[in-house]
Amino acid sequence: MLGHFWFAFAAFFAALLLGEWQMYIRSPLAAWIRQPELYYRSVTAHGSVMGYVFPTLVAMGFGYAIVELSLKQALVGRRWAWTGLALVIAGTITALGPVSAGLASVLYTFYPPLIGHPAYYIGVVLVVVGSWIWVALMAVNLRVWRKAHPGENVPLPMFANLAGAYLWAWTSLGAAIEILFLILPVALGFKSTIDAGLSRVFFSWTLHAIVYFWLMPAYIAFYTLVPRAIGGRLYSDTMGRISFVLFLVFSMPIGIHHLFQDPQVGSGVKFLHAVFTGMVSVPTFLTVFTIVASVEIAGRLRGGTGLLGWVKALPWHNPMMLAAAFSFILLGFGGAGGLINMSYQLDFAVHNTQWITGHFHLIFGGAIVIMYFVLAYDLWPHLTGRALVQGRMMKAQLWLWFAGMIVLTFPWHVVGVMGMPRRMAYFDYSNPELAAQAIGVVITFCGGLLLVASGLLFLLVLLRGHRSAVVELPEFRFAQPVHATGRLPVALNGYALWLVLMIGVSVLNYGYPIAQLLALKETSVPAVPVGGAP
Repeated sequence: MLGHFWFAFAAFFAALLLGEWQMYIRSPLAAWIRQPELYYRSVTAHGSVMGYVFPTLVAMGFGYAIVELSLKQALVGRRWAWTGLALVIAGTITALGPVSAGLASVLYTFYPPLIGHPAYYIGVVLVVVGSWIWVALMAVNLRVWRKAHPGENVPLPMFANLAGAYLWAWTSLGAAIEILFLILPVALGFKSTIDAGLSRVFFSWTLHAIVYFWLMPAYIAFYTLVPRAIGGRLYSDTMGRISFVLFLVFSMPIGIHHLFQDPQVGSGVKFLHAVFTGMVSVPTFLTVFTIVASVEIAGRLRGGTGLLGWVKALPWHNPMMLAAAFSFILLGFGGAGGLINMSYQLDFAVHNTQWITGHFHLIFGGAIVIMYFVLAYDLWPHLTGRALVQGRMMKAQLWLWFAGMIVLTFPWHVVGVMGMPRRMAYFDYSNPELAAQAIGVVITFCGGLLLVASGLLFLLVLLRGHRSAVVELPEFRFAQPVHATGRLPVALNGYALWLVLMIGVSVLNYGYPIAQLLALKETSVPAVPVGGAP
């Protein structure tokens, strides 16, 4: 578990530095970059690490911890777990080698018909295969537990953990199919053309559902760590299970809303995906209600009275309380922006602008990563056997991250509405039409500096935790619900129904556009190799 976390956080910090460099290069503080290709190398490395490596390793490490802490059994398949970690590390190194050499500047979205060095794609596949080992181990460990505890309710942390694992197994198939059957034959020289439209449809299979895979560890922390950490109780175990299975069903069939401007997909399919995108708000609102209710319980147990007196009574000195509040605020802003993106009409105004960059950084960098921080803080003493006592440093780190994310993303939304495109290496701010955007870009760079400082503090807290005093710790506890959960219905104690719905709705939403594109003739275009002669 420590191996997963440390490799994840080291990769995260390196990618964080790359992101800040990119903001500096794009700002009026720097002269035009002489070799723009360096910028796209950096964007590809930053996105690949943040999108594939960092959250995958956090989910894997946290998943293994959940097995031992919630099921109270030793992890079955420990050697396979090490193999999965080794594959993720090997895949990361394999992929980033050609990116660093300028042979795979294709962004983490692969960006066909651009074609990079085959080692990049092989590396990404190795990362995914390593994560699939984790998925299999989660299922195997639950099966072992069920045999030893027939008829018992699966603990909520494990139920949610496996929902995230199944979601990832299904959604990662899209990118895997794209790489194995469309991109690699071209990258290896067997073909010279690629169906870019079909490739983008398969990637959209992964593109948005991956966000909910990133969210799963954060949501598990909301339900199972936050109420206990602040001295309260979970409002409803059942509500949590409903939220997680709804994410399992509705996270997949929505990715084509990223292709609203792509002509190869019909408007009817786009409308269908827009409707299902709206459905994802249901488990989100259930979660907001349940966690706010759980936090209110903690406040009232601490003596809070009146309509809002419980808010003042909350333990705001507790890093978990701070992080949950910050995460909800950032999730609210990010979700509001997402309503614009999911609208077929409004998306025209912000498509491929810095608005999009601001939106997904609010969701991932804000709502998700800040919970990864406190998740690590909560687990670290139990993983190391040593105290983690830098309370002031933790709070300073969380405040810096929250403030930095606000300063970073809000100006991106503004310049996006003004028309600034994303994924551009430099801008001529002396042009009167661009001059007004310069101040916003400088502000985002300052926000990035706050994030880098916060990232440094985070690593320092964890490192100090390895050198602090050895302590005797009580048994690790997850949050307990207000009311004891009786015998659960089969649908909320297993996954069969929800997996059938997940696959069925996915086939409904993706089957027709994929079949249509496969049936069309002469849809391929010449591939454009990166770093070599065209």
